[in-house]
Amino acid sequence: MKRFALTGICFLLLAALMAGSTYAASINTSTGWNMPPGVTDVSREVYSLHMTIFWICVAISVVVFGAMFWSLFAYRKSKGAKSAHFHENTTVEVIWTAIPLVILIVMAVPATATLKKMYDTSNAEIDILVTGYQWRWRYEYLGEDVSFFSNMSTPRDQIQGLEEKGDNYLVEVDEPMVVPLGKKVRILLTANDVIHAWWVPDLAVKKDAIPGFINESWFLVNEPGIYRGQCAELCGRDHGFMPIEVKAVPQEEYDAWLASRRDAAVAEAAGADREWTMDELMERGAGVYNTYCAACHQPEGQGLPPVFPALAGVGMSVDPEQRAEHIAMVAYGKTGTAMPAFGDTLSPAEVASVITYERNAWGNDTGDMVQPSEIRDLLGK
Repeated sequence: MKRFALTGICFLLLAALMAGSTYAASINTSTGWNMPPGVTDVSREVYSLHMTIFWICVAISVVVFGAMFWSLFAYRKSKGAKSAHFHENTTVEVIWTAIPLVILIVMAVPATATLKKMYDTSNAEIDILVTGYQWRWRYEYLGEDVSFFSNMSTPRDQIQGLEEKGDNYLVEVDEPMVVPLGKKVRILLTANDVIHAWWVPDLAVKKDAIPGFINESWFLVNEPGIYRGQCAELCGRDHGFMPIEVKAVPQEEYDAWLASRRDAAVAEAAGADREWTMDELMERGAGVYNTYCAACHQPEGQGLPPVFPALAGVGMSVDPEQRAEHIAMVAYGKTGTAMPAFGDTLSPAEVASVITYERNAWGNDTGDMVQPSEIRDLLGK
């Protein structure tokens, strides 16, 4: 009788698995507690696979725990039940080996098919090189002469609790990645300093960006909109301030955006050919400083000694004799510290303006001006 009871439980488990798998295909439980279905074909397959396996696990739990609690109640010691011994029972061993094998096959077959699609980056129509920096992303559209940095745009006052937090707190950027609808986009991922991870749940993309290596992934967006993500690898003190924003637009709008980016790059390069006024340098420098420098050296230049030195009222920022050293520090960085070489990533106008700003903001008032042409000649750009 016990053998028949065990066999019945096994058949019940299989039936529950089949019912759960079928039910998963027709239900959408996507809430704030679940992963999103996403806006790509692959993301929807991942979601469907996730729900199928979830309900398989639910069915297993219901049957196993149901059988366990029923056995504890029906065969309790107070009713005089005595435990049965059926060592080396071939039928039982075959059953409890075969059923898990069937379950694993039911899970593995669709999972393998989906993984093959996720790793197939062939026949891409757009290639974008994505480079992680502490703490921003750089996007280079290969073959299009378009590249730019994407920085978090949430105001520091919101982060410090001085203002009410916005709807897109910590997940908004100044320059989103823009892609056209219906085109296969391949992203090539690497990093400039430490390991980062590019993760956008709605696109079903999560891939590490590792210095010295190139990883790749892809997506094809079907629905217009803005899709947000974050760096998913602990990459330093401002790891939580490294958001991702992907904007999917129609092809015509994408082409217009590419043209505008090229025009902006030409205008930026031309900025090194003229003399800037102090007001122009200070205005531009304030924006560059708040975007690239304030996270470490703080908004008012007070720094976080000893790791991030203060710039207000002390050091080379206020020493007229160390103007050249100040320029070299910003342009080339400092080995062995968190100070990067901004000459490799910023334009001559941005480098010149931020140095001018640091030497004249917060009461430093050195009166020193650094022209973009000086930085261009120094870096050979």
